[in-house]
Amino acid sequence: MNAALKPFLIVNPKSYLYGKEALALAKAADQTAEQTGVTLFFTCPFADVRLIKENTSHLIVTAQHMESLEPGRGMGHVLPESLKEAGAGAVFLNHAENPLTVHELYTTIQRARALKILTVACADSVGEAAAVATMKPDILLAEPTDLIGTGVVAGNDYIHETVSRIKAVDPDILVMIASGISTAQDCYNVIVQGGDGTGGTSGILKAPDPAVRVQEMAEAMARAEKEIHTK
Repeated sequence: MNAALKPFLIVNPKSYLYGKEALALAKAADQTAEQTGVTLFFTCPFADVRLIKENTSHLIVTAQHMESLEPGRGMGHVLPESLKEAGAGAVFLNHAENPLTVHELYTTIQRARALKILTVACADSVGEAAAVATMKPDILLAEPTDLIGTGVVAGNDYIHETVSRIKAVDPDILVMIASGISTAQDCYNVIVQGGDGTGGTSGILKAPDPAVRVQEMAEAMARAEKEIHTK
């Protein structure tokens, strides 16, 4: 199942965009997903999940966080079932800006799997990524925290080592490389070097036209994937 998602691009506005602005970029990304065939995940604040899901057709709408909470008590927490019903098809877990304990991460991955919500689990080093891989998330983002938002891309050696270490634990996990990704060429390189997908925040939102940048990134990834399969 996961292999069908390759290559994938995660458009991650975090909390910079919400409401109408988030929807506008989501609609543009939706068209790009249809045109390129690249799997596009689109993250949004919890309150916008249903809005974006109901106004797009080709995106995997992605929640920024989730908890292992069961229906019942839990005032102020993030219930998996509510995200699923609102239209979330995936969820980010353990991002550097919202880390989880090991127990909570493992339990939440299990809850997501039971609800058929794809998981994008984050790690800040190759070693941590290998450990998180034992929890069997669908996608594993190995991202050095000190490169987030800097525009400095992790080198090819980092990509190779990360992919190798994660696939050695579980070859079915898709590996996302996203540190400092800001251009279409960066995205192309991730796929050529063996990554399954990538994504970005500042690299997209700081572009002269974020919608055009998403399109350029997706087109570059589609080209890279095609070249790999025609060698």
